[in-house]
Amino acid sequence: MPAAISQPFDAAQDLKDAPRTGSAQRPKDAATLILTRVRKGSAEVLMGRRAPGHVFMASKWVFPGGRVERADPGAASASELPPVDAARLTREVSPRRARALALAAVRETFEETGLLLAEPAPPASVAGPWREFRAAGALPDLAALSYIARAITPPGRTRRFDARFFMADASALLHPDPTAGSGELDEIAWLPLEEARAVDLPAITRFVLAEVAERLVHRDRPVPFVRMVRGLHRVEHQD
Repeated sequence: MPAAISQPFDAAQDLKDAPRTGSAQRPKDAATLILTRVRKGSAEVLMGRRAPGHVFMASKWVFPGGRVERADPGAASASELPPVDAARLTREVSPRRARALALAAVRETFEETGLLLAEPAPPASVAGPWREFRAAGALPDLAALSYIARAITPPGRTRRFDARFFMADASALLHPDPTAGSGELDEIAWLPLEEARAVDLPAITRFVLAEVAERLVHRDRPVPFVRMVRGLHRVEHQD
């Protein structure tokens, strides 16, 4: 088991972001993608603001992401996860589930922003949520992903996720400019890191944003795992 390591995390803000309701929800597997780029010497991240009507994290700025869907494990891809990232994930889940998490991060980013982390491919018809992705003439480029963090929503919330966070450089995108996507995010923007820190962020997003800033300099950092144990937030690291 990974050892507990002291790491800045705003537990009080986390409780405000999603107050306890007493719900007995089990966490659902989810995946998030943090896209980065450098413009005029400044590192930027792609973020979106959740629409005000959402039950969970309304009006907060977040990275694109969402739950793993039934069609994700069997979806085709142009490449597979880098060996080191696949190995880290398969300490937690099966190889099939690890691949599904990576694919979900790419799919959700496409659905929410219109951006394709992909390689060109002949259009093909497939069932489920991947039909539009393949129709765009692309297959996911999983080799562009790095697995950088894991977090489980504390018990008793209206929504609970066992979320894996991936990072990729914008150079792996087929097209550089986001669109309106599905409408789940009512604003999408490339934000310099300092500006991103200043917007309304959930505690876990702020934590991962700091991790992204560190990884832009030190890429071989261990993967942090944020969860609640016996009523207290705990951060562990996996080499």
